[in-house]
Amino acid sequence: MPASLRPFAVFYFWYYAALGAYTPYVGRWVDALGHGGFVVGAMLGLWYGTRIIAPPAWAALTGRSARPGEWFVAGCVATLLCFAGFLFTREAWALLGVMAAFGLFYNAVMPQFEAMTLAALGPAPEQYGRLRVWGSVGFLLVAGSYGALMDRVGAENFPWLTLPLFVAMAIAAWPHRHDRPPEQAPATVGEAGHLFKRPGVRRFLLVALLMQLGFGPFYVFYTLHLQAAGHSGAAIGALWALGVLIEIAMFWQAPRLIARFGAGRLLSACLAATVLRWTVTALYAHSLPVMLLAQTTHALSFAVFHACCMRLMSEYFPGRRAAAGQSLLYGFSSGVGGVLGAGMAALAWESAGGGMLAFLLGAAVTAVAWGVYALRRAR
Repeated sequence: MPASLRPFAVFYFWYYAALGAYTPYVGRWVDALGHGGFVVGAMLGLWYGTRIIAPPAWAALTGRSARPGEWFVAGCVATLLCFAGFLFTREAWALLGVMAAFGLFYNAVMPQFEAMTLAALGPAPEQYGRLRVWGSVGFLLVAGSYGALMDRVGAENFPWLTLPLFVAMAIAAWPHRHDRPPEQAPATVGEAGHLFKRPGVRRFLLVALLMQLGFGPFYVFYTLHLQAAGHSGAAIGALWALGVLIEIAMFWQAPRLIARFGAGRLLSACLAATVLRWTVTALYAHSLPVMLLAQTTHALSFAVFHACCMRLMSEYFPGRRAAAGQSLLYGFSSGVGGVLGAGMAALAWESAGGGMLAFLLGAAVTAVAWGVYALRRAR
């Protein structure tokens, strides 16, 4: 790797290392504070909700600046300061307030950094994967170890354990203070709205939204579901780590699979595998071997599914339309789908069905997505 690109790999590592602590274990921390499933769900719902608002707002702000790299550093420092607010909050209203501010900055800086990375790569965008993979490595190391660490020092110490990761992220942002994203015309709301009406686009976005909705119980309550089934923090961390390992390996193989079988056929297989994954997770959470086997399907339900979506996006939104298309996909899938998924999971968790019902609902929603996509292919 050229020395000029190493700072990009370093930032990816620390950004996703912090995410590897936050996503799997914030729910465990909120639960340890004595809050119920609705607060846990609201925390993750705000996380996804800020993904709808933060990226376009931040892009509009930095796009008018002569020094966007300095704004990037400021956003990372603001992320650190907002997360530090969790050190002093225990009440639900305070947790949600800090979460809203933290999510706005944390979700804003990565799209800007992705653009800066592509500008640095210039005529060699195929090297992107070799930089981005360091983010997966960071997530893997932290998600795989923090379960056992929290077992040892107590889940209530989660903010203190995680804060150093955000400090490292802010430090890793400093070398990029002079970086700039590529010069290109920003996607407009009008253009995105026009593209939304193109044939096949609405059905595709609905499938992506439903898939993300079905992931809601996994992102919000997977750790707590396994903990309730009697698994230790070390075992839970190992399960998270296995999923990321499989994800990394499959991302490298996905282009070959798509070339051989086609994105459409693979997407349908990914949806079917995910229905099975959530059903097994709902019914056999007590069995570690079964959970290990279920986590291997992350190769299909996340890695291959994401790769297929990107391939189909290039067909639906070619050339200069790509930016507008990505904004639609990000808003519908990660944004709206994430918020609805967190809400669905919280309602199920607080009911008599608990984690079992939450994951069965995730399976049902994904089955609907499979049906919607199958109808498209049948026409």
